[in-house]
Amino acid sequence: MNKVSQSALEGFEPFALYAKSALPPSDRRYGLSRYRSDLNACTASIRKGSKSFHLASLLLPPQTRKAAVALYAFCRHSDDLIDDPRSDRHSLQQLRERLDLIYRGTPADYPCDRAFQKTVRDYAIPECIPAALLDGFEMDISKRTYRTLEDVKEYATAVAATVGLMMALLMRTGDPEHLARAADLGIAMQLTNIARDVGEDARNGRIYLPMDWLDQHGINPQTFLVSPRFSPEMGQVVKRLLQEANRHYRLGHAGVAALPSDCRHAIRSAALIYEEIGTEIVANGYDSVTQRAHTGLMRKVSILAAARRPATDRSASAKQAKEAAADPAAAGLVNAAARSFSIAKAKKSVQSNGLPDASSSERLLCLLIRLQNESRQDVRFHKLAARQRAARLT
Repeated sequence: MNKVSQSALEGFEPFALYAKSALPPSDRRYGLSRYRSDLNACTASIRKGSKSFHLASLLLPPQTRKAAVALYAFCRHSDDLIDDPRSDRHSLQQLRERLDLIYRGTPADYPCDRAFQKTVRDYAIPECIPAALLDGFEMDISKRTYRTLEDVKEYATAVAATVGLMMALLMRTGDPEHLARAADLGIAMQLTNIARDVGEDARNGRIYLPMDWLDQHGINPQTFLVSPRFSPEMGQVVKRLLQEANRHYRLGHAGVAALPSDCRHAIRSAALIYEEIGTEIVANGYDSVTQRAHTGLMRKVSILAAARRPATDRSASAKQAKEAAADPAAAGLVNAAARSFSIAKAKKSVQSNGLPDASSSERLLCLLIRLQNESRQDVRFHKLAARQRAARLT
């Protein structure tokens, strides 16, 4: 292998990990005042559209909060576009093009795009993760149905575990086990959303519940869509979904202790607030067709206070939860996030400390290339799996 110089290493750019000297002119002009203005716009949209996230984000340390606001604003903006009744595949294609521009370092002229571009660069978020989020939005546009719980969790991974993984990277958490727990929290929250919105989704012509469960309980999906009515049988389906959500909450909580100490309160609070929605559904007799569970402000404040005093669980089951493998639906994205984190960490070490000799340089370059190739293989696998799911669900 030829001798590798430090300048060559600085030119090695996996995913969106840009050295400042390599930034395109448009990004170099992105000054502090513009960034602050964009963040203010992002914060305003979140305060209006997602009170729970806004409340939890206030508990994050300042730098992490800024990155989280940019991340969530882009995700929320994208979600709102797809939820618009006028949205179609053209809207989704526009989002894909905007994401591509973000990773090229030339974001479209939206505050959330510019702020998110800085976030993906600073925190080494691989493109396959937000791309998977857009894959989830495509499932929404297509009004797909989901045959099994595993299919539902693939959807939950796309629209929610992706956000959990990106949040973990913002908190400089890159261990595969810890990333798997972040994905579990995302899956749990989305399963809670599905359990809460059964009636609302049906009135919008959508069902996210496993079709085989409906069949087992004697529920005809088409009849339910035409006339959404609560029944004891539907209550049993909702109950089963909440039980699966609770299993993922237990796994997710096991990973909170691995987060930086100044981030744990916010993440634990967000998880507990969502868990409380499940508690409200139970209190409503599992009727989420004629009722919509929600957590009131005072209850949220109480949860925020309780989240400061987490119970320490050193049991064998807690250890098993912490070390559990990633859910199959999220495993590919977990691996991609972990590898991107490793690449960024290695490159930062080179930029900070330099290389002692040529042999070290060569070894590190080989490591970076191998990690990048493995990450690309993960992305290809993810895209192939997405196409296979699409073929199976249509």
